[in-house]
This record gives sequence, C-alpha cells and structure tokens, in this order.
Amino acid sequence: MMTFTRSVLLTLITGAVVSGCYSADQSIQPDVDTSLASTELGKPNLVIIYADDLGYGDISSYGGTGVNTPNIDALAAKGLKLTDSHASAATCTPSRYSLLTGEHGFRSDAAILPGDAPLLISPRQATLPKLLKRAGYASAVIGKWHLGLGYGDVDWNQAVKPGPLEIGFDYSFLLPATGDRVPTVFLENHHVVDLQTTDPLSVNYQENIGTLPTGISHPQLLKMKADPQHSNTIVNGVSRIGSMTGGESAYWIDEDFPDIFTAKAVDFIREHKEQPFFLFHSMHDIHVPRLPHKRFQGKSGMGPRGDAIVQLDWMTGQIVKELEKQGIAENTIVIFTSDNGPVLDDGYDDNAVEMLGNHKPSGPFRGGKYSAYEAGTRVPTIVYWPEHIQPKESDALTTQIDIYASMAELLRLDLVEDEAIDSIPQLDTWLGRSESGREFLVEESLGTISLRHGEWKYIRPALDNTLPDWSKNKDIELGVQNSEQLYKLTDDIAEQNNLANSHSDRVNNMKQKLEQIIESGYR
Repeated sequence: MMTFTRSVLLTLITGAVVSGCYSADQSIQPDVDTSLASTELGKPNLVIIYADDLGYGDISSYGGTGVNTPNIDALAAKGLKLTDSHASAATCTPSRYSLLTGEHGFRSDAAILPGDAPLLISPRQATLPKLLKRAGYASAVIGKWHLGLGYGDVDWNQAVKPGPLEIGFDYSFLLPATGDRVPTVFLENHHVVDLQTTDPLSVNYQENIGTLPTGISHPQLLKMKADPQHSNTIVNGVSRIGSMTGGESAYWIDEDFPDIFTAKAVDFIREHKEQPFFLFHSMHDIHVPRLPHKRFQGKSGMGPRGDAIVQLDWMTGQIVKELEKQGIAENTIVIFTSDNGPVLDDGYDDNAVEMLGNHKPSGPFRGGKYSAYEAGTRVPTIVYWPEHIQPKESDALTTQIDIYASMAELLRLDLVEDEAIDSIPQLDTWLGRSESGREFLVEESLGTISLRHGEWKYIRPALDNTLPDWSKNKDIELGVQNSEQLYKLTDDIAEQNNLANSHSDRVNNMKQKLEQIIESGYR
C-alpha cells in the first residue's frame, strides 16, 4: 500500500494557502487491488444519499408532521434508524469535506466556501473514493459539490480541474458550488455542459460584470425576493450570490434538477451494476433557492420548502427502485442522511416561516443550521441493506466521519498513520449489530466547537468576537457565548439548563479532551 505525508493543520488557514500547496500532477493514485480477500459481507455497493439542510424533524419517520415522505420512511422501517447520528459540522462544506476525507473540516479551513474557491481537498490527500478504488470500486459524485474547483482562478471555458476526478472519483456531474451561487451551469467531469465557444462564460465574486439583470436593478423579474447577499445576477427568475456573464446556452433551470440528477444517478448504477460501486448522490434539496418541479409544487401544504422535501423523497425512491430493478439492492448499502440541520429563511422569501404550521424541522432539539446546539448536526440517518441489516432503531452516538474507517474495516483495508485521522471504525454500529457507538464526538459550528461525551455536551466559548454579518439575520440560536456551556442531554434534550458552573471538573475534563482531539485526532 502506498503511503503519503501530510501535515495536520492545527489552525485555520486561508483557501489561497491551501490552493498553493499541491499540484494535480502529484496526485497519489494507488493501484487497484483486485486480489483482496473477501470479507463475510463481500464488497457491497455504497450509495450515500446526502440531503442538504434537512432537519432531524423534517421527515415523517422522525416526527415530521407537515409533509409525507413514504420512500424515506420505508428505508427507516426496513433498515437501521439512528436517532443520535451527526454530520460533522453545522454547515455544508466542512461536513462534505469530513465525509470524504475522514478528518474534521477545521484541519483545512473548511468553512462555507465562496463560489470561486479553489479545490479544498488536495489531490495528494487520502479520500473515501480513493480508498474504495483500491478494492476495485467505481465511484461517482452527482449533485451539489461546494468543495471548490481548480486553483481559484477557473477559466470555465476550458477544462476545470483539479476537481472530483483528481481526488478519486471516476465520474462527476455537479452544481459547481450551490444553487444560490454563480455559475448557474452544470459541470460534467471537467467541462461545463452545453457551453458554446462563441459565448464564453465569465464569473466574478468581487464586482458586477456584464449586462445580466440583478436582483437590485430588476426586482420585478424575480420569482421570489432575496436578501442583499443573494441579489446579484438573475438566472431563471432567481438572483444569486456573485456575478456572471456569457455562457447563456449552459444555464440551468432549477426546476429540472430532480429529473436531471436522478437520470445521471440511474445511468451510473446501470453502467456499473456488474462491479462494486460508490455513488455519492449529493442532493441540492432542500437548500435555497427552493424551486421544486411543478409535479411537486403544492404537495406538502408548507410551500416550496415542504414541496422540496416531497421532491427529495421522490428522488430517494427512484434510486432505491433502480437498485431493485437491477437486482442489486441486496448487495448495496444505502445511507440516507443530511449535511447539517435545518434553516427556514436562508436568503430568499419563499414563505418557509409563514407556512410552517406545527411542523418542527429541528424536532425536539435546539438550534439548526449554523448552530452549536444539537439541531445543528443531529440529523436523520438511515442505513438500509436488505437481508444484512435488521429493522431497528438505535440511539448509538454516530457520525458521518466514521463512514470512511468503517468501509475500510468492512473491506479489510488498512489505513496509514495520518490517513482519516478523525475516523473510527464503527462497522458493527452502522450495521445495527452494536449499540456502543462513539465515546467522544466533535461538532463544528459557526464560531465555536462542541464535544459530546455520551449524554454530556460541552460547548467551547466563542473562538473570537466576530461572526459574519449575514449570520445575524438567520433567526437561529447559534449557541456562541463568551462562557462555557455544559448540558446533560438525557435530562435536558433542549439544552436549556447550563450546568457548567456546577460541574466544573467535568467541564475541565471535556475541555482538555477536546483540545487533545483538535491536536492529534481521535486515534
């Protein structure tokens, strides 16, 4: 097995520094080992359906009341329903980074990336698709990316790289950043889809370029109002973050996302059904702007946000049906989860607050997306593997960051010393064979870091006194305070009673443990 060296980043560094530390030509590409001894479980396919901004209480099987999610609920009824499972962070970029690398986002400055950020994951870095490639897996990422591309100065009219292919994926079909950021084009492997050379595409995040209308200059063209941050270039009646000009033939139509992404995922499954594969189906739903296809509009009674959940449920069902159609469902592990907790008003006026009714996106928990409280990272998580996982509910403490080491455990692949340093093999827990779960778990959020130790939750004081201006308008309790917080979740699931003053020894112990994990990882 080839090894690599990589310094552990102990403090936050800028994306510009990261982009200058590697070259695509230096990418480690381990040889495929097709002679690996099979485990008792063989080499199952892995499909991760990664919802965006879906809260713990947003689906029926986790207590959601404002929307029906029969396809997701069927997975929960037939598989392992985890009730204390977490994304590694309360925002999207660090969660995605952690899932694919097995290390916490704070080690590589994995904050919410701007739309023109360089690739955050180095081609020299160990990744989940590279790990699986060693066992003969083909891999694809389809949907939202938001992990940066290129070296920060992308020419969208040429091959855009490094990107997913350079970190181990065999195929990619992406939203380059997010639906609310330019460029509003699809990127397939290295190239913008349907881009014409006679109309080159330009993107700028520092100033307005070109002549396309903006949400400020032409509000009458908008399908929904937006805040100032989201009021730049208008495409498909929606103003976005950032400015763009040219490339009109390549512009997406948001309402087409479910059909386009599902078709790409189905094609990948059909093309690779004869070999083990990894599909990272990174959904855009239910992230803003929420523009569900007309088939789903009005289906929830909660407006576009609820309708987007219905759409997400349909997409999930289509993937499972295809696995069954191809006769490979029993050889496929399906993990359904979310990148962070819920948010209602996140830049666009789509009546998410006004039409919420009695629905509780965060379930019984405090906070939501961005927040240090439990709803920031505790998300619905379902593991479905017919004939291998028995239907059950588990309150084991789990985290997406452990999928990396758990797949290595399943496939009997060794990890080198500095690979996936925050990922712990938890295969039996993820297959419902054990209730032990994690002893310690770090939760990243906006402005601070927290530590779970069983029933106890410690929230570190604010890292500094600054939070981005946009965070002040989210109507979410961020949990950022200047003093330490300690909660006993078994008695206080809503984190209302701060016990830090009366349990100073526990606070000190958890503080020291958190510092140790930040310094050297879990292993």
